[in-house]
Amino acid sequence: MELQQLKYFQTVARLEHMTQAAKELFVAQPSLSRAIARLEEEIGVPLFDRQGRNIYLTSLGRVFLQHIERALAEIEQGQYAVADLAGIEKGLVRLSVLYTVGAQLIPELLRAFRQEHPSIQFHLFQNPAQVMLSQLEQGEIDFCISSPSPEQPDMEWIPLLTEEIFLVVPSDHRLAAQGSIDLPTVKEEDFINLKPNSGLREMTDRFCLQAGFKPKSTFEVDDLTIVRGLVAAGLGVAFIPALALRSITGVNVVPLHVTNMHCQRTIGLTQIKKRYLTGAARVFRTFVIVYFARLEQGA
Repeated sequence: MELQQLKYFQTVARLEHMTQAAKELFVAQPSLSRAIARLEEEIGVPLFDRQGRNIYLTSLGRVFLQHIERALAEIEQGQYAVADLAGIEKGLVRLSVLYTVGAQLIPELLRAFRQEHPSIQFHLFQNPAQVMLSQLEQGEIDFCISSPSPEQPDMEWIPLLTEEIFLVVPSDHRLAAQGSIDLPTVKEEDFINLKPNSGLREMTDRFCLQAGFKPKSTFEVDDLTIVRGLVAAGLGVAFIPALALRSITGVNVVPLHVTNMHCQRTIGLTQIKKRYLTGAARVFRTFVIVYFARLEQGA
């Protein structure tokens, strides 16, 4: 039984289609079919049920697949560990961050980190929360900086920073001089929102529902800078977190505190609990925890 055979079996089992598996593996279909047949002969049981051009895992094949996936995952983690100890990774951290925190948090964080660890490099991604969690599950990244905490039991979420979420209005708005509001006060306003796949959007929609109304979403966009521009143009009001206000406050917009509820969110570092982390990734995780602890304390 060879490692290549097991990888072939895993791919065929996932796709349940020999032609598609051959294309994905970059191997001729006859060669793939012979490899699977030899594996079944060696195991001594049929792993697949062939019905014409279709191929399906048997009950025995499903049991075998569970063990093979665990074994291959262990081999992959072992390769990472050896490569890390041998210095082959050369200090790479793969990090994905929310659209709504990337521009505000990451430059400052990475500048501070690189001052202490200049040899460590980064592959950076900026995505909505669900896309980041999918990247994490697929092993495409080591960490993501996300909010709210994920529900998946195999993920660990380390809280880093809690920030207030403000309601931002145009400077000539009827409420601009008040400094703070109760959310029901703006239930008839046009809202400028992030798109529904945003974790921040889901959170602010809940705030409004708790206040007794559903926000009238006039514009839905991807970027908080665009949100700010539309508010400044007098086209509506919007929720914007405190960190984002650092870069997008200015003429024609006014942030208001929301007084009738805890209008805030917590940002955290998410990783897969049992997945092996390279030395560079472990160093980065420790740095991030300490960095944000100091930030929270105002140090």
